[in-house]
Amino acid sequence: MNIKMYRRENGSYGVRNRIAVIPTVACVSHVAQLIASAVEIADAYTHPYGCDQLGYDKELSSKCLAKMGIHPNNGAVLVVGLGCEEILPHDLYEAIKSQQPNTELLVMQEVGGTEKTVGIGREICRKFAVQLESQQKVETDIANLTVGVECGGSDFTSGIASNPAVGVFTEKLTALGGKVVFGETTELMGAEDIIKEHCTSEEIYDFIVGKIKKVEDTAIDMKVDLRGTQPSPGNIEGGLSTIEEKSLGGVCKIGRALIVAALEFGDTATKSGVSFVDTPGNDMACSLGLSAAGSQIIIFTTGRGTPMGFAAAPVIKVTANSKIAQLMRENFDIDLSDIVEGDTSIAAGGEAIFNQVLAVAEGELTAAEKLGHREFSLYRVSPILT
Repeated sequence: MNIKMYRRENGSYGVRNRIAVIPTVACVSHVAQLIASAVEIADAYTHPYGCDQLGYDKELSSKCLAKMGIHPNNGAVLVVGLGCEEILPHDLYEAIKSQQPNTELLVMQEVGGTEKTVGIGREICRKFAVQLESQQKVETDIANLTVGVECGGSDFTSGIASNPAVGVFTEKLTALGGKVVFGETTELMGAEDIIKEHCTSEEIYDFIVGKIKKVEDTAIDMKVDLRGTQPSPGNIEGGLSTIEEKSLGGVCKIGRALIVAALEFGDTATKSGVSFVDTPGNDMACSLGLSAAGSQIIIFTTGRGTPMGFAAAPVIKVTANSKIAQLMRENFDIDLSDIVEGDTSIAAGGEAIFNQVLAVAEGELTAAEKLGHREFSLYRVSPILT
C-alpha cells in the first residue's frame, strides 16, 4: 500500500514540511519563540535546559535536540545558540546538518542582541519557507510510516474502547509493513505476563521487565508509594482503581501484534512491527520519546480529556467518553463513544483510526494542530547540582 509523503535527504519520509527553530539553551528560548512566531510553518522547540546537566542527562538532551532537527516532519532547521552553554551550538548544528542540509545556525553572542538575532532568524526562516513551498510529496510504501501510540488522562473507556481500537489499528499497520512505537514504562506494571506473550525474544522481554523493575526500585529508594500517583486522582475518578487495571487497559494499544524491538529513550525504531521505547508515563516526555524513535504521527487516547499536541508530530486525539467528546469537541479527531454504547464495534473503531492516520499523513490537520497545540519539552533524568 502506498501513501504520499515528503522524502528527506537521509532517506526518511515526513508527513509535514515544517521549520524547526531549536534553542540550545533556555536562555534563548524566548528568542526562538519570537523567530518562529513570524513564520506560519515554523515551530520553536523551547525547553528549560541546555546548562547545569550532568553526564547522561546532558547527552540525552543533546541527542534528543539533534533527533528533532533530523525529524522527517521538518524540512528545514534553524539552531539558535547563546554561546556559553553546555550544549554547544556548533556541535548541535553539525550533528543536524550532516543529515538535514537545510540547516542554519545563529549564535546570539556572535550576532548581537535580541532584536538583531530575531531579525536575522526571521529572515532565514522566511527563506526556508519559500524553499519548502515548492517541495512536493512523493508516493512511497506505507512501510515508511511510523506511528507512536500513547494514552493520557485515562478513564474506564480508555481500556474498554479507545485503546483496543488503537490495537486493531496497530495490527493493520504492522501487517502492511509499517512501524508502531509504544512506551509509558510505568503503565506496564502488572501487565508483564501479557507483554511476555507479545515479545519475539527473551532479550526483549527481559529489557522491558528490567525497565519496569527499575521504576519500582527507584520509587522504593525515594520512599515513594507509586500508588499515590498511579493511577492519578483523575484516573481514579474516571473509574480506574489500580496500577494493574490501568496497565491492562494501556497494553491494549498494541493489539495482538508482536514486539520486535526494545529501545532506550532517544533511539530510533528501524524494524517493521511494534517497538517498545522506555519512556515515563508523562505525556510530554512520552511524546518526545515516540518522536525521537521516528514517529511521524502520534495517536493519543484520553478519557478525561487532554488537549496537548507536540511540535514534531501531529497528534490524533481519540476518546470514547461521550461526555468529554461533547464538552471538549474541538480537541478531538475521533469519537469512539459508540463502542461503549454498543452501537459499533472495536474493529470499526480501529478502521476509523487507520483512515484518520492516512488522512493526516497526506495533509489533513489534526484538532491539536488547528488549535496551535505544538508543545515541546526535553526529558530530564538527573538532579540539578550546579
